[in-house]
Amino acid sequence: MNSVLFALIIAAVAGIAMAVQGSLNAVLSKFIGLAETTFVVHLIGTLIVVGALFIFRISSENLIHWKEAPWYVYLGGALGVLIIFVVAFALPRAGVAKATTAIIIGQVTMAMLIDHFGLFGIEKAPVSWWKGLGLAFLAAGGYFMLRK
Repeated sequence: MNSVLFALIIAAVAGIAMAVQGSLNAVLSKFIGLAETTFVVHLIGTLIVVGALFIFRISSENLIHWKEAPWYVYLGGALGVLIIFVVAFALPRAGVAKATTAIIIGQVTMAMLIDHFGLFGIEKAPVSWWKGLGLAFLAAGGYFMLRK
């Protein structure tokens, strides 16, 4: 299996995990609230990563280079908080399939812009007519998914 195919399979697994995580977070938020759910999810994630660092003795030597990264790359943490909060809000109100459809359309649209302009130091991958057509079909599919 080539590395690109393997990466795409792993990405699909992440997509599956995101749908399950969003559903679990939405249910948790009904019990403890949106902000509290966001806190608990990040706390559990932090504990798991800290545990993995110690249990698997993952090297933390690279952490000393944290000051070398551009400031804006740390916005990923803030975006993670926003994502957990918004997904937990949207899923119970719109439904898992509809909310996930909107999420995917938003993700692909933003990903194409990031690729096209080479934002954040990502290698440029200009949007072609075929990619634009693919996005249009994705949006059309999303429209049909979101209809009652």
